Amino acid sequence: MFLRVSVILTFGLALILNSCASEPSQIILAKFGDQNITVKDFENAYVNNVGSYEIAKNDSLSKLKSFLDLYVNFQMKLKDANVKGYENDPELQKELTDYKKQIGVSYILNKQLVEPGIKQLYERRKWERRVSIILIKSKNNSKLSAEKLANSLIDSLKNGASFEKLAIKYSDDPNAARDSGDIYYVTAGQFMSNEFENAVYSTEQGNIYPKPVFVDLGYCIIKVTAIRPRIPEVKFSHMMAAYAPHSGDKPDTLKARIKMDSILAELKNGVDFDKVAEKYSDDPHEPTSTKKKIDYGYVDNSKLGKLFTEPLFTLKNIGDITPVIQNKFGFHILKLTDKRTNPSFDQQKDRIKEIYKEKIYPTDYDTLVAGLKNKYQYKVDKATVSYLLANIDTGNVGDINPKYDNVKDSVLFSFTGSSVNVREFLEKFSNDQDFVNHKITPDLFKEALTKISNNAALEQEALILDKSDSEFAALMNNYKNGIFVFKVREDEILNKVKIDSVKLLNFYSSTKENYSWPDRVNFSEIFAHSDSAIQSYYDLLAKGENFDSVAAKYTERTDLKSKNGVWGLVDVSSSELAGEAFKLEKPGDYSKPILNQSGYSILQLISKDPAHLKTFEEAKEEVSGAYQEVESKRLEKDYIENLTKLYNPVIYYSNLDKVFKSN
Repeated sequence: MFLRVSVILTFGLALILNSCASEPSQIILAKFGDQNITVKDFENAYVNNVGSYEIAKNDSLSKLKSFLDLYVNFQMKLKDANVKGYENDPELQKELTDYKKQIGVSYILNKQLVEPGIKQLYERRKWERRVSIILIKSKNNSKLSAEKLANSLIDSLKNGASFEKLAIKYSDDPNAARDSGDIYYVTAGQFMSNEFENAVYSTEQGNIYPKPVFVDLGYCIIKVTAIRPRIPEVKFSHMMAAYAPHSGDKPDTLKARIKMDSILAELKNGVDFDKVAEKYSDDPHEPTSTKKKIDYGYVDNSKLGKLFTEPLFTLKNIGDITPVIQNKFGFHILKLTDKRTNPSFDQQKDRIKEIYKEKIYPTDYDTLVAGLKNKYQYKVDKATVSYLLANIDTGNVGDINPKYDNVKDSVLFSFTGSSVNVREFLEKFSNDQDFVNHKITPDLFKEALTKISNNAALEQEALILDKSDSEFAALMNNYKNGIFVFKVREDEILNKVKIDSVKLLNFYSSTKENYSWPDRVNFSEIFAHSDSAIQSYYDLLAKGENFDSVAAKYTERTDLKSKNGVWGLVDVSSSELAGEAFKLEKPGDYSKPILNQSGYSILQLISKDPAHLKTFEEAKEEVSGAYQEVESKRLEKDYIENLTKLYNPVIYYSNLDKVFKSN
């Protein structure tokens, strides 16, 4: 499969670019048999191969010529594949169908959900909307009664009732009720549900969404009170006159007010904000610190609360300060020091995608799948499901359940023209990484049924997608071309490479200089993390202790302790220690303590194996690979020569100066 993908990446997917290219030239670059290769064909293939039009148009003529040769060969192989009747090969057709399902599902989700979803989210996040709500909770599990009350309140609002008064009287959100329903400015990606967000962003300023929206807690009545361009983040400085500046102080509002008046007087006289803050400000976060926190960095409008956000985010110019803000801790003034503008789509695409996947995608996915199940008349066999649930084994997913054998060929669910039986379902269930090694329960079974049937509905759509989506059709056509050419290569080249011992031995004899061992060394090590420990082990060796015994008892490299510190035969260049061991003169010699990255080592030489040619047996695997490569190239050359004789291609290299001139 890897080789097939390689072929496709080299030449495939080219036609995808047809839809985004300008009208291409039909000048012929090559022809063979009854087939022409135009500038359009070549450009699409080449752009796909190098990655972008910008790269392609700047490439040298020699690169273009080399690729044209390869592309002509590719097209002749494809022609040969069609002559050989691969279109009717059942195995290849099954692979194409499986690929269409697999890639089609990803394609549908990306093209129909993710791409439009993140673009819509980006556009919405350019704006923020001030929202008021009335929340009617579902009480005593009575969702119906909550919806009924919400609808009656909407009727009252339509008849002129005050939203603010109804919010105070009826809203089950105490914070919103306290502020007459106002929950301040919000932006896309912050909402409690996708339905809530869609309602907010489909409502004009001053209007009420025409029906209640269900959220986790109950039903929301939504009013949009203001719309403004979004400021993603602002940077600000802060100063404060606290009622109780120090721990243990008795709160004194009057004293704090007088202090704030002094602050205002200095600011009016032109004293720098930071200097005034350094002189007067109380730091509520670090009351014992000698360095006051003045610069609070960047925040968005969800970080501070409406009391601070409202005046701060309405400041127009860098350097402007807010009016005095009073809360339960004291009096505050904020200074705007910077504003961030909305990044471009490309700059925040990854973050937008994260928000979309987390908050919006699940609802969009459910909506899409529900529509497809309805389109393809999804039906689940309730009797079969009931039997499976009644006979669930208490083991793990994938365990054999003999009772299921009774219904393994029974249809579990079906779509128009296709069905999935119990055996197929259990196979998918057992191979799904979301369920593997989980204990089987009725809830897990139902979750698996939903997931697998959802994916099956998407596969149904994928199977006909090439009829309505030209880009997907091009993708599938190029994959088909890729596997056909790979199949030709298998038949004409790979399967014709014959290997026997005599051929390999002869090949080895003529190329033996290509197979050699580098300098290698076999050595033992005593390792310690501390210099005092390694010195003590060195002293033991000096007193005549056996190296292997000391290594077995004391070395701190745990993976070698049971081997008496023996590293085995390794390439001298594989590590610094191997190089040091190779410097020792004769077997049995050991080094002084050596400092290395993780500690200290004493090395003992066991043996040296200087560089030398490999024997045939030692090199056999390498020889086999090299022989196959040489034979494959020879057979490839012969095959191309045969195709050239058969189709007599004519290549117009002079026309390459016409490519990449249309954009």
